[in-house]
Amino acid sequence: MDVLSDAVAVMRTGRPHSSRTRLRPPWGVRFRPQEGAGFHVILQGSCWLIPARGEPLALGIGDVVFLPRELGHGLADSPSRPLTDVRLTYDDLARGRAALPVDADAANARTEMLCGAYRLDHSRAHPLLTELPDVVHLPARVGRHPALRGAIELLGHELSTRPRPGGDAALAGLLDLLLLYMLRAFYEDRPDHVTTGWGAALRDPAVAAALRAVHDDPARPWTVESLAAQGGLSRAAFARRFTSMVGAPPLGYLTWWRMTIAARLLRETDLPLRAVAERTGYTSEFAFARAFKREFATAPGRYRADASSARAALTG
Repeated sequence: MDVLSDAVAVMRTGRPHSSRTRLRPPWGVRFRPQEGAGFHVILQGSCWLIPARGEPLALGIGDVVFLPRELGHGLADSPSRPLTDVRLTYDDLARGRAALPVDADAANARTEMLCGAYRLDHSRAHPLLTELPDVVHLPARVGRHPALRGAIELLGHELSTRPRPGGDAALAGLLDLLLLYMLRAFYEDRPDHVTTGWGAALRDPAVAAALRAVHDDPARPWTVESLAAQGGLSRAAFARRFTSMVGAPPLGYLTWWRMTIAARLLRETDLPLRAVAERTGYTSEFAFARAFKREFATAPGRYRADASSARAALTG
């Protein structure tokens, strides 16, 4: 898998949701902080986003706004409009309750938008996502990001028609695509002169090749030399470039990614520790357990037991 897909997959939990809403002035709502990420797409009219931090942001037709950390935010027809709290949890929204009141009189609606949310586990967030700003604004521009626009059109169509066979699967698939396209658009829009951070790392042929190699085969006994060879650089030149862009040395990132995979396998599967160790590049359970405890300050078995207890408490 590629780095962006892996970064999203390791954080995703539960099912995403979305709704299509029409509103007419006066209106203003405030969303509470949640464990996840949200988005809004303006299909008609305009509105204002009032972020938890920073100045209000004007949104127009075709604008996309992605909130990778749902710190709480407001939406309104005017930046000075008083906001009413939306007292819906993620679970309420996932069960199909609309995020915003729907104006049945479509002819008089001034604003129409798609709203949605993803549940993300930020306890082990990939740095590719943690470096994102609180608000990712993707303004509408003719000819820019056609894949993103296509996903929005398909999602809007799916939400505007009566339920049809396969609708649940179609919505989930389109929302997954939309998330990837929003992130891809953000990184593609980064200025070429920026030479640090994940946008630069994904554009750099040598660093991107090494990252793909790590994500394709994390269990392989990689060395700095073998990763440098993936990008055709010397060991020293590669190590400097990788560290300046990714924010960690090559083997430091490799270990972090292996431990991230291990934690997910312990939470979500019943694989024995020996198999988890093998999948993450460790030749013995002892070596794996020592590395895991150094990363998480707890033994793998205890981590699995605690995760199981937490899951049972949520479902019980």
